[in-house]
Amino acid sequence: MSTLAVILIATAAGSLLSLLLAAILAFSARPSWVPVLVSYAIGALLGASLLEVLPEAVQMGGDIKTVAKALLGGILLFFLLEKLVLWRHCHDEVCEAHGSHDHGHSHDHGRSGMMITVGDTFHNFVDGIIIAGAFLVDFRLGAVTALAIIAHEIPQEIGDFLILLHSGYTRTQALLLNFLTGVATLIGALVGYYALSMLEGWTPVLLGLAAASMLYVALSDLIPGLHKRAEIGHTLQQLVLIGLGVGTVALAGYFIGEGH
Repeated sequence: MSTLAVILIATAAGSLLSLLLAAILAFSARPSWVPVLVSYAIGALLGASLLEVLPEAVQMGGDIKTVAKALLGGILLFFLLEKLVLWRHCHDEVCEAHGSHDHGHSHDHGRSGMMITVGDTFHNFVDGIIIAGAFLVDFRLGAVTALAIIAHEIPQEIGDFLILLHSGYTRTQALLLNFLTGVATLIGALVGYYALSMLEGWTPVLLGLAAASMLYVALSDLIPGLHKRAEIGHTLQQLVLIGLGVGTVALAGYFIGEGH
């Protein structure tokens, strides 16, 4: 099977799986599950970026300063994009909406469903590029990266559903919009495959940017939402789930490496 076919299968399967699971969870009205998914996603993102992507970037580039500069530049870039409301995962809003159900209301802080759709389309496009770049380097790295992105997509997709429903969309319309934003992942994967093939020397830098995106999402967008529950029991649960996320990536990397 060609590398391009593997990339397209991984991105399509990941998009459909995350969308399907998110739809089931969102429609079943189990808001208490979202913090669990978010904690697990944090672990998967941290594990993939620090245990797989960054070491691979350093190994390929041989220059840790170059990778570090790409990592720093990526963090600043994603900060700027988020300021421009082009990169946002809405976990803060989701947590607040979930937390506010006891008061009989929810809110989206004035964010329109269309703005959420635009932001997530851009985000999914970048995810496709990241997955393609990782598979072009190594099958094992690509599989682990795709796994981390899928883990992160599920709570994001749930957030999208809730924001869209709150903005006045029907469940069918929300599902269709999320499906369309998922198509951007495939487009990004195609762009990434053909562009990265021509820019092979830039792979360490691009991997540094990929690691930056994962770290930024985990540390800036997801972790702050966990601090809203400071009780010891919830904290221990969060730590265990983050550890499970990291462990999943580590085990996947090990077994994929052994089998490929």
